[in-house]
Amino acid sequence: MANFEENLSRLENLTQDIKRSDISLEDALKDFEEGIKLAKTLEKEIDRIEGKIQILMNQPAQKGGNAELDLFSAVGTSGSQGAPEEGLRQ
Repeated sequence: MANFEENLSRLENLTQDIKRSDISLEDALKDFEEGIKLAKTLEKEIDRIEGKIQILMNQPAQKGGNAELDLFSAVGTSGSQGAPEEGLRQ
């Protein structure tokens, strides 16, 4: 089974083939049909990945040995990185 990148590359190739001036209508239709199937497969994969991202973003950060997913926490105390303290502008 092809992975996401391989399917995307194949879809790009099909798109280029369809644009050729010397392609027969029959071949263009075959490429179009394959392209539609690939696009649907890619869309399902993107939906699956987005679902995983949503789950990860909505999980509480775990303390301990696991890396935290806290994008807005301050890195230092200088106030130049991370989220500004309440009531302060950066």
